[in-house]
Amino acid sequence: MLSSARKVAAVARELADETERGRRLAPGLVDELKAHDLLRIGLTADLGGAEPTAMEILEAAETIAVGDASAGWCVSIAATSSLLGAYLPAKGGQEVFGDPTAVAAGVWAPKAAGTPVDGGVRISGRWSFCSGVRHSEWIFLGFIQDGQVRTAAFPTAELEILDTWKTSGLRGTGSTDVVAKDVFVPDSRLFSVLDGPPEGSRTLQRFPLFGFFAASIAAAALGNARGAMTEFIELASVRKPSGSSRSTAERSATQAAFAAAEASLRAARGLYYQAISDAWDAAAAGSVSVELRTSLRLACTHAVRTSAEVVDAVYDLGGGSAIYEYSPLQRRFRDAHTATAHFQVNPATYELVGRLLLGLPTETGQL
Repeated sequence: MLSSARKVAAVARELADETERGRRLAPGLVDELKAHDLLRIGLTADLGGAEPTAMEILEAAETIAVGDASAGWCVSIAATSSLLGAYLPAKGGQEVFGDPTAVAAGVWAPKAAGTPVDGGVRISGRWSFCSGVRHSEWIFLGFIQDGQVRTAAFPTAELEILDTWKTSGLRGTGSTDVVAKDVFVPDSRLFSVLDGPPEGSRTLQRFPLFGFFAASIAAAALGNARGAMTEFIELASVRKPSGSSRSTAERSATQAAFAAAEASLRAARGLYYQAISDAWDAAAAGSVSVELRTSLRLACTHAVRTSAEVVDAVYDLGGGSAIYEYSPLQRRFRDAHTATAHFQVNPATYELVGRLLLGLPTETGQL
């Protein structure tokens, strides 16, 4: 999987401008992702999955984000959505993922109301931030039914896809709005992500679902930061600040700032993967404690926000050359600060973790 991810990362970087302009993954990149089966990596074996570890999935997404953050982000979202195949009733799982080329996106926020009818529900609503919906045949969307939060799997062809994704960063994710207008969803494609892992689940399904969601955002952010570091090295070796005979790389101030950024990124990445490893070991043994789930969410938020700081540092070191639209550092900067806005890793996460660390009563259902 990691070898495939490296190959796709090279394609993602080559097509990054096309992806950015189109505000969705370039068609050639989607073809590469599907050819390497990197958009369904959270599936169980009965649905055709290879059942990798959480760390292997997230490292693959991070690697692709080194090539282009939008590509890594979409791989992360697709992985998170494919995890939900295990939550579907068997009939629904086959309907959604039985086609080996089918890809799913997902937004779990309950932005719609469901009306029970014979054999299922009829749903109307509008959801934002539907990353990857334009290259997905299915999408999981949250809704409220009888006061309960539930999730439905929709064919994207039955939804209206709006052209709303006009943002500063992560433009290529195509995270646009979708609308359902009285769409019927059968019982076989309904479930709740709040009920915990399905009975008989394997380790990947026992791994904290909301923690994996946060980790998927962090994987893209870490990869974006590493990509920015790599691109700065290429720039610094040839760029000479105005009035200087030395390249940017030869300046002592650059060397010190770059080394500090490298240390910050390595430390955040180390904490991130240690938290994932600890949670995985606990899931393999049976269940993941609140303490480990808290550590995982803290590590994910720290990774995203530290990654943005690292990108800020190399963006500043890039000087005037970094401000132009054609500069990869400029895109990395915008992508980094779009990632920090995600609700799974925004500053409120620190408040949640802080309450737990301080021993205060805290709702932990979505850890």
